[in-house]
Amino acid sequence: MNSKKKIVLAYSGGLDTSIILKWLQENYNAEVICYTADIGQKINRKKILANAKKFGVKNIIIKDLKDEFVKNYVYPMIRGHAIYEGVYLLGTSIARPLIAKDQIRVAKKFKAFAVSHGATGKGNDQIRFELGYHYFGPKIKIIAPWRIWKLKSRTDLINYAKKHKIEIPKDKKGAPPFSIDDNLFHTSTEGKVLENPKNSAPEFIFQRTTSPEKAPTKPSFVYINFKNSDPISINGKKLSPSKLLEKLNHLAGKNGIGRVDLVENRFIGIKSRGVYETPGGALLIQAHRAIESVTLDKKTMHKKDQIMPRYAELIYNGFWYSKERFKLQKIIDLKKNKVNGSVKLKLYKGNIIIHSRITKSNAYSMKKVSFEENKTFNKTNVERFINYHKKKLK
Repeated sequence: MNSKKKIVLAYSGGLDTSIILKWLQENYNAEVICYTADIGQKINRKKILANAKKFGVKNIIIKDLKDEFVKNYVYPMIRGHAIYEGVYLLGTSIARPLIAKDQIRVAKKFKAFAVSHGATGKGNDQIRFELGYHYFGPKIKIIAPWRIWKLKSRTDLINYAKKHKIEIPKDKKGAPPFSIDDNLFHTSTEGKVLENPKNSAPEFIFQRTTSPEKAPTKPSFVYINFKNSDPISINGKKLSPSKLLEKLNHLAGKNGIGRVDLVENRFIGIKSRGVYETPGGALLIQAHRAIESVTLDKKTMHKKDQIMPRYAELIYNGFWYSKERFKLQKIIDLKKNKVNGSVKLKLYKGNIIIHSRITKSNAYSMKKVSFEENKTFNKTNVERFINYHKKKLK
C-alpha cells in the first residue's frame, strides 16, 4: 500500500507546469497527481499523458468541464454584463474558480495534503486559484512554486527545462512562446513585445479571430434566442452551452469580432498589457443587453448597471465564491424569467450591429412611444414631472 503523501497539480502539459511537476518531485517527498480541467482550451491529451508519464506520474486526470463552465460560470457573468475597466470580458478570471473547485474535489478524493498551481507571483491567477482552494478545502495546503522557488525569470525557467530535458515550445517565429491562456470563452496573450505599451500587437499572435481587414466583405447574420436570460439556440437550433459558445466563437471570429488590446490594473497593484480575444462573448454581451432592453423595466436595468462595475471587479479579483458576489448575483437574476426572445445580429468586419429584437414581452409599448397621437400616454403630466425635478437643482 502506497502511504506516500500526495499533491494535486493543476497541469497543462506545457512548459511551466512541466517544470513545476519536476520541481515538486525534487522538493517534496510526495506523489504528484496531474489534474487538467478541459474548459475548451486547445488540449493535446496525448501530450499531457506522455509528458506526465515521462516523470513517473501514475494518476493523470483530464476532466471535461466545458458545459459546466459555460452554463454555471460564463452565463451568470453574461447576465450581469460584467466588463472590467470598460473593456475586459473576464475570460481568464471566470475560469479559475471552476478549476479550483474541481481540483479540490480531486484532492479530497485522493486524500492529498496539498494542491499546487502554476500562476506567477506577480499575477492575479494565484489569488483566484487560492481563494477558490480556500473556499472548498480550507485545510488543504497550497504550494505556489513561483512564490517560493529560486527560479526568478523566464530565462531561469528555460535553463531549468534544458537541464531536465523538458521540451521548450516555440512560437510561430521560432522563439520561446508568449504567455497564453485560453478556454472556450477567450484567449489571452501577454509578454514579450506586448510588455511595452508603445508596441502594436503583431498579427501572428491572434489565434481565434481574423483581422477585420481580411474578414469577409459580406456581412453574416445570426439569431440568438434567449430563455430566462440565457441563450438556448442559434438560428433556431438548440445547442448545449458549450456547443452554442463554440458556434458563436466561429461566427464572430471569422468576422474579425472580439479583439481587445488593454492595459489593466491587476488586483495586486501592477499594471499589465495584454491582448484578449473573446469573439462569442462579445456577441452574447451585445445580444443580451439588446433583449433586456425590450423585456426589463427601467429600474431593474439601471440597478444592474449600477452594480456591474463592482460585480466585475469581484470576479476579476477572485471573489466568485464570496458572499458579496452571491448577493449581487441575486440582484442580477431577480427578473431573469422575464428575459425571453430573440436578437438578430449583423456581423461585419469587427462590428456587431443590432438588426432586430423579437419578444412577446409587453415591457416595450409601441403605442406609448409612437409619434402618432394616442391616449395611452398623458402628456399633461409631464409639466408637473419637470417642475417636481426642478426642485432637486437647488
